[in-house]
Amino acid sequence: MTLDIITAPELREVRHGFFTRRGGASSGVFEGLNCGPGSSDQAEMVRINRARVASAMEVEGDGLTTVHQTHSARVVTVDGPLPDPRPQADAMVTALPGVALAVLTADCQPVLFADAAAGVVGAAHAGWKGARDGVLEATLDAMEALGADRGRVTAVIGPTISQRAYEVGPEFFETFHDEDAASARFFINGKGDRYHFDLPGYGLHRLRQAGVGKATWTRHCTYSEPDRFFSYRRSVHRKEADYGRLISVIRL
Repeated sequence: MTLDIITAPELREVRHGFFTRRGGASSGVFEGLNCGPGSSDQAEMVRINRARVASAMEVEGDGLTTVHQTHSARVVTVDGPLPDPRPQADAMVTALPGVALAVLTADCQPVLFADAAAGVVGAAHAGWKGARDGVLEATLDAMEALGADRGRVTAVIGPTISQRAYEVGPEFFETFHDEDAASARFFINGKGDRYHFDLPGYGLHRLRQAGVGKATWTRHCTYSEPDRFFSYRRSVHRKEADYGRLISVIRL
């Protein structure tokens, strides 16, 4: 099966892709393009999958630059090979041509950034915690340190869990509301004391408030399309032992 790659017209000036689960070598609950070395999938299958992504992005071998994601607001500026073990962070920026920045997700937001005129790109893993703690704003700051202008930056949120699939409890709502009462607009009532949180809506809000030139979402829900996307939350509901990780990549 060929790779299924979602691209955004807003990022057409740079090579990028939000890769779905289709076209990979993994089997079982990881069936398809599982690119997460932290999963319990066979390491060789993950290696093959990542090599396929690297080939599609026209970088050699597994030439994908990744970090150890921890749901933080930390950003790494990539100006050469990263050390081993990989630094703990949730976003990367670079001005080096040919460096493919890659983030892994399974419901969280993959966000790809580009200021093509300045020759600066970025990639962020933004779950609710990272987004609330400022990973998107920190990525823009790091891009500007490399010569980007946030007013020229385009940011695209890829496949992520949608509001109708993201049920949360009252304590989750209170975490946001206590910090900023205006964040209540990203919640709607669910059953009983449950709410539904609009993660991509919140991400777009944070990006626009930060002064990004353009911010969009591809409008794909990871939870709702099991044949196309991995989803952590869906795997929990199905009581599966583990779940695959999607990969999103950008390069100059």
